[in-house]
Amino acid sequence: MVIPVIDIFAGPGGLGEGFSSVFDLKGERVFKTVLSIEMDKYAHETLELRSFFRQFPKDNVPEAYYQFLRNQISRKKLFEDFPYQSEAAKKEAWCAKLGNDEESEPTEEVDYRIISALRGNKNWILLGGPPCQAYSVVGRSRRKEKVLDPSTDPRVELYKQYLRILALHNPSVFVMENVKGMLSANTLNKSIFGQVRKDLEDPVSAYRQEYGTNGKVLECPGYDIFSVTTAVNADDNLDNQDFIVKCEEYGIPQGRHRVILVGIRKGFNSKGFLLDVESKKVTVRDVIADLPRLRSGISKTNGDSTDNWINFIKKSPILPFYKKLDPEVAMIVSDTIKELKDYPHSTGSTFINDYGQSVGQLYKAEWFIDKKIQGVCNHDSRSHMLSDLYRYLFVAAYGQAKRKSPTLSDFPDELLPNHKNVQEGINDKKFADRFRVQLWDSPAKTITSHISKDGHYYIHPDPSQCRSLTVREAARIQTFPDNYFFCGPRTSQYIQVGNAVPPLLAYKIALKIRNIQHKLTETLFI
Repeated sequence: MVIPVIDIFAGPGGLGEGFSSVFDLKGERVFKTVLSIEMDKYAHETLELRSFFRQFPKDNVPEAYYQFLRNQISRKKLFEDFPYQSEAAKKEAWCAKLGNDEESEPTEEVDYRIISALRGNKNWILLGGPPCQAYSVVGRSRRKEKVLDPSTDPRVELYKQYLRILALHNPSVFVMENVKGMLSANTLNKSIFGQVRKDLEDPVSAYRQEYGTNGKVLECPGYDIFSVTTAVNADDNLDNQDFIVKCEEYGIPQGRHRVILVGIRKGFNSKGFLLDVESKKVTVRDVIADLPRLRSGISKTNGDSTDNWINFIKKSPILPFYKKLDPEVAMIVSDTIKELKDYPHSTGSTFINDYGQSVGQLYKAEWFIDKKIQGVCNHDSRSHMLSDLYRYLFVAAYGQAKRKSPTLSDFPDELLPNHKNVQEGINDKKFADRFRVQLWDSPAKTITSHISKDGHYYIHPDPSQCRSLTVREAARIQTFPDNYFFCGPRTSQYIQVGNAVPPLLAYKIALKIRNIQHKLTETLFI
């Protein structure tokens, strides 16, 4: 029996992808996304395209889909050639805003869509991560907010849309994800996370307080709330910190720490489940080393060409002061500059007809690789100012030599950025790591939507490439399969990848939910 899944605040679909990747012994999907809701235009396009992909059996995706990935046919042509599947995808992926303002969809329409998608099935799963910008520690610091005010920032209470669906539609299981900053966020008189936990346990009471009864009979019995990392006998023994999932401990190649709660409908006496800790951390090298090498682009004012790129780097201001550098760093810089050459794919493209030389060594190659693509998508580098090329060269060389990313105090004076607060960064260590290289033999630092703004926090570990990560490299670190295509302008693609839940983590959660325990499986999903 296929278990329906509804994904709200879906982003590009990381949670849904993980659940959709669980197959039974017959090769059929255990979980089927029947409705995904996302307000962003380009993320919705990505969701819709992925839904189209999943309309076909696992090993029978048409060649036309791969022709689209290779830029051989348009999306319009692809959808026209498969009208049944494209209509199903458009029905499943809904571009809509959830909330209480005038731009949001009426709750009646949301409820109608949910009921229609479920087709009377009472046992289903709700996924979603309410927008996290309001709770983010960095965002709150930037806005200088010590206390969050729902009256001025409606995002603070968007989780109530999640509660409303729980109260009215009563899924068997839910999975909610959010940033770690949610744990420390407060309104004037309460802890955000404390209130969220309380409301998730009893969504009907929360619903009545927010909306009244509206004459509706609410049958939801409430939920037992579980951590996926800490085992306890009762919810009240769980500390808020127990809900933090450190992704690098569970086979995800980045130090991404997120809050994840799993709710199981009351009455089943479930003890929840724990994710399996991996014995070895997955590194950046494990997931991106096989991708084609690219050079960085050069900002337009300097004329972008491979010859110019090589010549500019060879004139790096780092050369005259080697004696100021650590000898090992200096040697790597010198060797890199001497060996600079033209790469076959230059700065890359939306599709590259090449898979590199070491695909067989890739971590979980069966998860990432799809040979039918015949190449790599979303793999083109950004253009950088010349001064940043020199910094990226130094930072990557430093990382290779020292196995850590340098802080501003490690920079030669000649390479320090011309920012007002640089000295503050050196003296007070405030944003001292504003240029951060991802290290080959460690998990990456957290991929966030900030990657869309500049590449300073996401410098490629190879000094000879002098660039930040591409969308595909970021997607690999986020564990998206290579046949997962990100739509929209590149800036939007970066935002989508940064905001997503790693699909491989969602897959591991989905496996546990499928196998949670004999009683739960038989009672909830039969």
